[in-house]
Amino acid sequence: MNKTSSGPVRTAVLVVLGVIWLAPVYLLVVNASKAVDAYDPAAVWKPSGFSLFANFQDAWEKASLGGTLLATTLYSVVAPVLAVLIGAAVGYAIVALRLKYGFVWFVFIFGGTIFPLQMVLMPLFSGYASSGLYDTRVGMILVYTAISVPFSAFVMRNFFTGIARSVFEAAVVDGGGLFRIFRSIYVPMAGSALAAIFILQATFVWNDLLLGLTLSQSESVRPIMPALTGLQSTYGGAALPTVLAGGLLVSLPTVVLFLAAQRFFSRGLALGQF
Repeated sequence: MNKTSSGPVRTAVLVVLGVIWLAPVYLLVVNASKAVDAYDPAAVWKPSGFSLFANFQDAWEKASLGGTLLATTLYSVVAPVLAVLIGAAVGYAIVALRLKYGFVWFVFIFGGTIFPLQMVLMPLFSGYASSGLYDTRVGMILVYTAISVPFSAFVMRNFFTGIARSVFEAAVVDGGGLFRIFRSIYVPMAGSALAAIFILQATFVWNDLLLGLTLSQSESVRPIMPALTGLQSTYGGAALPTVLAGGLLVSLPTVVLFLAAQRFFSRGLALGQF
């Protein structure tokens, strides 16, 4: 097949795949926009009316999302920032400072991602309960930071490997201290990679359900996803349009984040492929 004939075929394939990919989004928006009393399970593909904002308000009030929004925003900003800084420091120490047994330390840090999260939930819960961190914002920030550090360290180690050793040596000759070199040279050079890691980890924290259900209870500490599950309770649960509207509502911040930082995200992933 020559290039002339392959072009339309490739375009057609991409269009079909795009339609398949967007079909769930269409179902979500269409059914979240229907009035509660007009919802028909047999006509999920057919638009009917527009009550999206009313359903937004209904979901917001029934799930008490306002009380959890501040806490979730705090977790989604503070924990990824801490994880990015710690991961960058780890990569800098291993690559630039040539930390003794650096690879062993790296494997030790990244090894935390080997075991499924479900395996550590019980000991994590017991430890939090005995230390007074259960159902506290500080405890949630700590656990989200700890979970986000291994991936951050992995990416930043790979990124710093691509920076010439002569950059570090020249900075040392010029009289730069180790912390100043890290702060003034390595961190600015890794800006796009740090932004990409932050976006990924912030999205993970925002969408977390399991840890939020396990380690929090009160409305002021509980993340937004566990609060949203209250709409789907077996007894007294909200109607499906309200549930879908709630899911759509809480997903909007991450969509906006990706769209606003798309350029930094794409560049950061490319730079991380050293």
